[in-house]
Amino acid sequence: MATPRIVFDHVSVDFTTDHGPLRVVDDVSLTVSENEFICIVGPSGCGKTTLMNIMAGFVPVTSGRATLDGRPIEGPGRDRGVIFQEYGVFPWLTVEQNILFGLRLRSSRVPAAQHAEVCRRYLELMGLRDFAKAFPKTLSGGMRQRLAIARAYAAQPEFLLMDEPFGALDAQTRSKMQNLLLEVLEREGKTVVMITHSVDEAVYLASRIVVVTARPARIKEVIDVPFGYPRREGLHETPEFGALKAHVRDLVMAEYEAQQMLGSAAP
Repeated sequence: MATPRIVFDHVSVDFTTDHGPLRVVDDVSLTVSENEFICIVGPSGCGKTTLMNIMAGFVPVTSGRATLDGRPIEGPGRDRGVIFQEYGVFPWLTVEQNILFGLRLRSSRVPAAQHAEVCRRYLELMGLRDFAKAFPKTLSGGMRQRLAIARAYAAQPEFLLMDEPFGALDAQTRSKMQNLLLEVLEREGKTVVMITHSVDEAVYLASRIVVVTARPARIKEVIDVPFGYPRREGLHETPEFGALKAHVRDLVMAEYEAQQMLGSAAP
């Protein structure tokens, strides 16, 4: 059986507002096990990113417990790499320098003597070798996101926490990035939690899909994805893929409708 790593035990989070506490996560219990790929889907503003930020150590819980390997999550750690939608690269550093920056942080697990070798490895793996001396402004959106992933991977985290990492990309580039991510995971092995608005992306990438409700975020359904790895583009054309995609889409759309009803009922 897979080893449990991140565990939420009846976790709730309240944010302070001018009108009092605002509950954004409510009574969530969830386990993320070793080498899982979990996608969290739900309507915009429902609290998905807050769930990821708890795992990253950016947001404390108000009640319940959030633990990593049995210890409370009390802040960021070198075992967790976070990738955001906005590429998260330093524009004043070259591609190579961006990757080395992560390696040189105190939190990096990689010995200094291996920095150059590891940097070369990820430049090659992400198809960025010919752009090592280029600055991010000269790269396409897909290449900048490859750089963000390379920098996160190079520091050797055990977890990748990804918040809509491909959301700003066009459909063709997004598809290529999904396949590249699967290829890298096949070689490297990581535990991944990804926030996404794309049901198609969740079904294609995940080993489990967590559907959350309109705010406050509660778990509506957890779905075991029945497709093994490695995955190939042809999976999209199968009846099984279409049926699962339709089921998840129906769950998410019901929450969008519930969210709209709440909004229209507000004073």
